Amino acid sequence: MLVAEGKTNKEIASEVFLSDKTVKNYVSSILSKLNLERRAQAAAFVARHRPPISEY
Repeated sequence: MLVAEGKTNKEIASEVFLSDKTVKNYVSSILSKLNLERRAQAAAFVARHRPPISEY
């Protein structure tokens, strides 16, 4: 998740070829659905729920 990586809406928009406003709306929707208030909380959520990386 690009938000969890600390990217701004503008950086995310550039990377996924969307407008800043569209990204802002998507991020707001995701935060709402996860019952979170801040982007930092989303980063913590991803860290807690990410499956462990397998080492080969």
